[in-house]
Amino acid sequence: MPARYPERIVCLTEETTETLYLLGEEQRIVGISGYTVRPARARREKPRVSAFLSARNDRILALKPDLVIGFSDLQADIARDLAKAGLTVLIFNQRTVPAILSMILTLASLVGAAAKGERLVAELEAGLDAIRAGAARFPRRPRVYFEEWDEPMISGIGWVSELIGIAGGEDVFSELAASQAATGRIIADPGEVIRRKPDVILGSWCGKKFRPERVVARAGWTDMPAVRDGTGSARSISLADSSAWSGAADGLLPPGKTD
Repeated sequence: MPARYPERIVCLTEETTETLYLLGEEQRIVGISGYTVRPARARREKPRVSAFLSARNDRILALKPDLVIGFSDLQADIARDLAKAGLTVLIFNQRTVPAILSMILTLASLVGAAAKGERLVAELEAGLDAIRAGAARFPRRPRVYFEEWDEPMISGIGWVSELIGIAGGEDVFSELAASQAATGRIIADPGEVIRRKPDVILGSWCGKKFRPERVVARAGWTDMPAVRDGTGSARSISLADSSAWSGAADGLLPPGKTD
């Protein structure tokens, strides 16, 4: 049989699914994560075969993939089991904005679409540059607290902190962002967030719905600039639900490319 690029790919996380769609290579995908929401049509077109920490190995094997793509050490057990079953498994480990862009180039090359990958990365980089330029006009850089998990409280990983900076903000826990492991970003004392006085709070609880009302209910948090008005009462709350890779492309690509 002649050599060929992968034609039956299972994506265990959303970012590779979205990237293949952006590359126009979605016909290669035969299975996706149940957490996939972008593009919306992927959920209609592709069978869901995994969560994040677990997978339906029987369904994956039945699809006869020639490549399974996962993310990080958190999916190491899934990767091991599928490799033992005879499948080819690739684990990406992107944790920064440059690493995300490199992942796109690598994935594009894997499916014989290197030129399209280069064009996509160029578009994303142009979008980032435009956002930087707009942010440079801000009269001040708002202080931002990003919460990845609530119990225990965990601050944002590297690419999150970088995007906050690119968008004109200041990550109040930037010194923790370099830690790849979530354990290195645990905030043991909720009072430390209060002391750092964020103007904006963003949240994305990985694997469960973000609940702003729970955040506001924490002792003393209504006194922070992010959640109080001039009288100290909760007025408007600067909280947003922000999903990992999915949100990164918003504003970076022309309209319609992430639909």
